[in-house]
Amino acid sequence: MNLFEGVIGHDRVVQMLEREAERPAHAYLFTGPAGVGKATVARRFAGALLCPGDPDGLRRVDDDTHPDLHLVEPEGRTALTVDQARATVARATRTPVESDRKVFLFEEAGMMNDEAANALLKTLEEPTASAVFILIAESEDDLPATVASRCRVVRFGRAGEAEIRQALVDLDYHPDQASEAARISGGRPGLALALAEESEVSDYRKVWLSVPGQLSLAAGDAFRLAEHVVKAASPLLDAIEGTYGRAETKEAKERVERATRRAGLALQVSGLEILASWYRDAAAAQFGAAVRNTDVPTVEFTAVRPQAAVLRAERVLSTVEVLEGNQRPVLALASLFADLATIE
Repeated sequence: MNLFEGVIGHDRVVQMLEREAERPAHAYLFTGPAGVGKATVARRFAGALLCPGDPDGLRRVDDDTHPDLHLVEPEGRTALTVDQARATVARATRTPVESDRKVFLFEEAGMMNDEAANALLKTLEEPTASAVFILIAESEDDLPATVASRCRVVRFGRAGEAEIRQALVDLDYHPDQASEAARISGGRPGLALALAEESEVSDYRKVWLSVPGQLSLAAGDAFRLAEHVVKAASPLLDAIEGTYGRAETKEAKERVERATRRAGLALQVSGLEILASWYRDAAAAQFGAAVRNTDVPTVEFTAVRPQAAVLRAERVLSTVEVLEGNQRPVLALASLFADLATIE
């Protein structure tokens, strides 16, 4: 059976992990943007390590009920703590229950504090033969260098838009809806799958493409536009949250909250990328090059000089780092829109 069947993109990574499953390293660090499928691939890899060829075992890996899969999660919204790290170290020395090894999966390793990292470090330096650690973060920089350097780093890039679209069509989504979800996802298959059934997907993209025409120097306009853009994501986030089902326990509710927060950030970043693509098209169209947003009337692109369009695109993309730094979206976007209105 193909353990990685259904994974969208990441062919190189999948092929490498299929080889690694036979003789795995003691620790892996999966890095890449939110929503590209790191956690999905990590689960499949854990299944390949614990129960290859056993459908029931794989189901239990997906359900977090396999006795040799240990999911290490943050406590609430805060961090992975030193107590959790110490408990993980203790479990790592025990004999597996069913499999030949145990897998410790940190789906939000970037939330590990320094004390937890130090507690885990010795186990990563001198691992037991039966333990495999899989840490997931957006960047190596999210973890202390001492931890990251002791892991085999597996980097995930974004999938191609055409590849995501075709995968959604193969899953029986309408081609138009698949196209919109693929466009908005910005190469994130996980986000595309979450959005594929939502009719508001097209509206969300239109909101971001309308931003250049709504910029104003008038006091308060940038803030009102930022509120409008953030509000446009609400129906999509509600739908994404609904895909996790009803959370019965406190831990499950916290997991859903964290996942929804990550999806919200991915949506905001995708919106910024859509806006940057508008400015890229504005410069390209005026030099006779092809544009990406073919549904935008060409005359709209002439409202901004090419040089200003390039500067505005750079300013838009600089806001991605601001949002990833946990600044409130409305404030970050209001500052952006105020600045864009002044770039001529």
